[in-house]
Amino acid sequence: MTEQRGNWTSSAGFVLAATGSAIGLGNLWKFPFITWENNGGAFVLVYLVCIAAVGLPIMMAELLIGRKTQKSAVGALREAVGPGWGLVGGWGVLCGFILLSYYTVIAGWSLFYFTRTIGWTTSGFPTDLPMGDLFGQQVSNAPLQLVMSLGFSVATVSVVYFGVQKGIERIARLFLPILFGILVLMLVSALGMSGSGEALTFIFRPSFSELEPAGILEALGHSFFTLSLGMGAMITYGSYIDRNQSIVKASAMIVVLDTLIALVATVIMFSVIFSVAGMAEQVGGSTVGMLFISLPELFYTEVPFGTLLGPLFYVLVALAALTSTMSLLEVVTSYVIDEHGVDRHKATVLCGGAVFVFTIFAALSFSGVPFLSTLAVFEGKTGWFETADHFVSNWMLPTGGLAITIAAGWFMTREATEGELADRTAPGWFRYDLWRFFIRYVSPIAVAAIVVAVFFFGVDFS
Repeated sequence: MTEQRGNWTSSAGFVLAATGSAIGLGNLWKFPFITWENNGGAFVLVYLVCIAAVGLPIMMAELLIGRKTQKSAVGALREAVGPGWGLVGGWGVLCGFILLSYYTVIAGWSLFYFTRTIGWTTSGFPTDLPMGDLFGQQVSNAPLQLVMSLGFSVATVSVVYFGVQKGIERIARLFLPILFGILVLMLVSALGMSGSGEALTFIFRPSFSELEPAGILEALGHSFFTLSLGMGAMITYGSYIDRNQSIVKASAMIVVLDTLIALVATVIMFSVIFSVAGMAEQVGGSTVGMLFISLPELFYTEVPFGTLLGPLFYVLVALAALTSTMSLLEVVTSYVIDEHGVDRHKATVLCGGAVFVFTIFAALSFSGVPFLSTLAVFEGKTGWFETADHFVSNWMLPTGGLAITIAAGWFMTREATEGELADRTAPGWFRYDLWRFFIRYVSPIAVAAIVVAVFFFGVDFS
């Protein structure tokens, strides 16, 4: 017997859960990295415009599809748009499945560095241990990778096992305030560093002469990817929204919180970069560099109260990752529950186990295992992990997002979408016709630009 479909207990609970889905490692390492690569100011301003013009309208579209149908991605698109559109939902479920399989491996790294920083805080930092060597050793240690990934997988399954209210929403209500609190502590510490003023200038003073056309495309791409769009996560979460909760207000809150956290993380990172001599020259080459190679040492040598903030930071990374992994597993689990009538508890365990098989492939791809470490489907990408990441980021998410945008803007009737957005819960500032213009013209063109850039010009968003 399947579980009765639940609902979020309140708008705040839903906003925290959906914000947790959107907030992830992309906020804490990808956005600071691409902001640095694109010279700050002007890039940040373009990104803010893109997230308002592209990310927010698509967020509303996915949530309204979910709430209107009260079904997971496959059933929701099939009912809201037409029978054939269930394939788009299936593409999203597959995307969530693959993404979760390798994202769990990265999440496991946060557990490794948390335990290490706890040891360094209590016993002292080993100045003779190069952090780059430490990172290389841990990713190539197959048993360690499997244990960390399994630990994170078990944590993810444990949350989703208890359902929407007792699992996902409860954890979001508990962990998101903790995440916000840790960020505030780190921000206060960062603003006390000598380079904080230079960091703020770099981030918030636009100089368009330093922004390349590729940077505009990067800002556009990240404004879409950062909100967990294109893979059915927001459709699934939207299916649990009650009729008395406003999709418009919730979407705006999610976008604002996600953006604020990305900006705060960037201020923290850049305050460290500009405060440490020679640090600016070390940044670049890889998004993992700052997070897992440079920062651990800096906490114990440069950052005020770093011995306390070091472990807290990797708790922050782990919490951000968990709130994302539980939403990804919910996409897959809700599909099995709705489409195949499987009990939630059984569906969660089955889905979690199936995903973990592919997590093993991703975890072992750093350890020299034949095929898993040598697989080369895409140019410049080697190994199962990099191949899966490239396929999801460049092929699955953009095409899925484009299809959902076209579905909401061109195939759903005006009455269907207006009834979900412009109802009695809509805030006074909301204008349905403006949203409809963006979802029909601006958002599809923008996401199509991402698809064209990938397919025809080889741009890489992974």
